[in-house]
Amino acid sequence: MADLMAEYQAPLKDMKFLMTEMSDQASSSEDVSNEDLLFILEQAARFAEEELAPINKDGDEVGCVFDNGKVALPPKLKAAFRTYAEAGWMGLSMPEEWGGQALPERLSSFVGEILTSANHSFSMTPALTMSSCRAIIGHGSDELKATYLEKLIMGEWTGTMCLTEAHCGSDLGLVRTSAEETSEGVFSIKGNKIFISSGQHDASDNIIHLVLARIKDAPKGIKGLSLFLVPAKLKNKSGVWNKKNAVHCIGIEEKMGMHANPTCSMSFEGAEGYLIGKPNRGINAMFTMMNEMRLGASMQGIGLSERSFQKSLAYAVERTQMRSLGGVKAPEKEADPIIVHPDVRRMLLTQKVFAEGGRALGQFCANLLDESHKENADKERVELLGFLTPIAKGFLTDTGLASADMAIQMYGGHGFIKETGAEQLFRDGRASTLYEGTTGIQALDLLGRKVLASQGKSLLSFTKMIHVLSKTNSSDNLGDLSDTLAGFAKEWPELAKLVGSKAIGDFEEVGAASFDFLMYSGYVTLAYFWLKMATVSQEILDGKRHPKGEDFDRDFLDAKVKNARFYFERILPRARGHKEMMLAGKGSMMDITEAQLIG
Repeated sequence: MADLMAEYQAPLKDMKFLMTEMSDQASSSEDVSNEDLLFILEQAARFAEEELAPINKDGDEVGCVFDNGKVALPPKLKAAFRTYAEAGWMGLSMPEEWGGQALPERLSSFVGEILTSANHSFSMTPALTMSSCRAIIGHGSDELKATYLEKLIMGEWTGTMCLTEAHCGSDLGLVRTSAEETSEGVFSIKGNKIFISSGQHDASDNIIHLVLARIKDAPKGIKGLSLFLVPAKLKNKSGVWNKKNAVHCIGIEEKMGMHANPTCSMSFEGAEGYLIGKPNRGINAMFTMMNEMRLGASMQGIGLSERSFQKSLAYAVERTQMRSLGGVKAPEKEADPIIVHPDVRRMLLTQKVFAEGGRALGQFCANLLDESHKENADKERVELLGFLTPIAKGFLTDTGLASADMAIQMYGGHGFIKETGAEQLFRDGRASTLYEGTTGIQALDLLGRKVLASQGKSLLSFTKMIHVLSKTNSSDNLGDLSDTLAGFAKEWPELAKLVGSKAIGDFEEVGAASFDFLMYSGYVTLAYFWLKMATVSQEILDGKRHPKGEDFDRDFLDAKVKNARFYFERILPRARGHKEMMLAGKGSMMDITEAQLIG
């Protein structure tokens, strides 16, 4: 039984169910069993529940302090980060060669969700650092790997992504930061970057910036960008890393949320930097960390839905308002707990199906990510990961924010004041729909690049999975759900063709349809995972399947089936509205003139 009064409890039972019953992939490490992975997960949950969740409000209230180029984190968060790093958590899925533990992504993705749920601000620095490591591992020279990876993976140093500039957000082709070679492989980096999470802080000895810049005479646009490693501190003649590089934090943003994580404006004033990969191939190297950060952001969306659900549930059980429309439920009280009211159930169940459905999608993506790290990775599965990444990032952060909004609604007027903490969930989570590419950018990536440009190859691969599940579903009471999902699977590629045919004559039609295509795709994708979870649960309940892991109690399994039906009946129909909007074309949004918009 969950402790409803706890600030946060990691959803370990659901995570165990996904890891043991829903995963078709064994551990990527031959030496680690599922039991070992689950034990590690339990330790991560304990740290998050006991160390991170209790300081979440304090970090929001204390915030970061900027003073003459230096940034101080809230003291409790700084201490928690050092504890986390010194315990070896940073390198959970990193290669052993540089001090990592080489554990599978399907474990580290759960840990990422737990960290986000417990303390969103805290989770940012480890995630960025490990994404930086992936870029260095994938594209850096042996010298860069030997010099920087171990200290990053051990958490002695931390990493950032320095992409955005004041005049360009997601349009990286407009980047002006310059790089001039001073000796072989060494460059002088000049320019300013904004919105750099953890760009300056006092929780690590050095900060390693990965900076997009343009070498002199490089081609214009994104084809002329290169990626550079720029440390905040350099090694002096005695071999000590205390020589100041020409990297300066010139301010931190006053943000809506995530007050305990500094978002910095950084100035590179002839800073010494080292080329990662080949010249003018910075976008390729950058996307190695960007794609993992997008998957990380999707886990933030899941974590937000889970934390919002837990907070809402605790309140709904305790708060009494009015009597049930079906008759008095708590005669010993002045009014019934609000959990008895249908509209409250609607919000709770919506949060729950977004969290658990999103978690299943996230775990599937983590399995695919494990596959992509292998030397002879299955190309089709790697492409499927590319297709699902913008869906996971765009859809799950949107539904996470919706869950946080419902938490405020659940609390009513109490949700609008700081005391309850409901409004902090929304403020902290709002950024997840913005960074690593806004929802609109994810939508264009999905429809334009991952579907239309590839003739729908990965989309057809995924809809084939849906058809197989629908046909092999052996549970009679889930047959109607299977039929419904099979219909969407048939319709999905047809919608892509319809939009694609319009785009032949006018590519703005893609932009007009892309957001609704993304949302349609998200609702159908989660429906697949809900049907799969319900099918597995029903088979165990019926004795047709023996659990691979622990024996899950019948209430847990029965709830999976019931939650799937709620999703299909009350959430999936939203996809039909998005279908109508995506097929409406660009006319009503593009025919109006700018002067008419201004009025």
